[in-house]
Amino acid sequence: MPMSAHMANLRIKIGVDLLLMPAAGAAVFDTGGRLLLARHVDDGLWATAGGGIEPGERPAEAALRELVEETGLQAEILGIVGAYGGPDFEITYPGGDRVAYVVTMYACRLLAGEVTPDYTEVSDVGWFGELEAQALSRPSDMKQIIPDAFQWWATNRSPRLH
Repeated sequence: MPMSAHMANLRIKIGVDLLLMPAAGAAVFDTGGRLLLARHVDDGLWATAGGGIEPGERPAEAALRELVEETGLQAEILGIVGAYGGPDFEITYPGGDRVAYVVTMYACRLLAGEVTPDYTEVSDVGWFGELEAQALSRPSDMKQIIPDAFQWWATNRSPRLH
């Protein structure tokens, strides 16, 4: 997805300087407890669906919007896996833009949809068990988020979720 109009306007003013950016992600589980991950076009790494929060948008809405945009799937939010930031969440993009993300990650249950990668941000989508997910090439932020998501699922799943 191209840079949002809001972000483009900020970049005109601050150039490539470090920008603190609120973001949200969806850790979506199927009934078997497998986690949905998407392979990103730009680096080939696997991560949960997610992205920046637009002005006026609630974090939960952003997580679900990003999920639909990137994968074509719909989900319901069950809870918050965690809030993340720090050095592992700082990125320098190929054009030099620097971003420090602060991410709210939501645990979600799949509702509907057909897997349809957007091929702009995401080239492939798959469901992975915990050991499979840990073995994938993934960005540094996912090394914390993926184990936390599986821990959330193990602790909070209930018969009504299946």
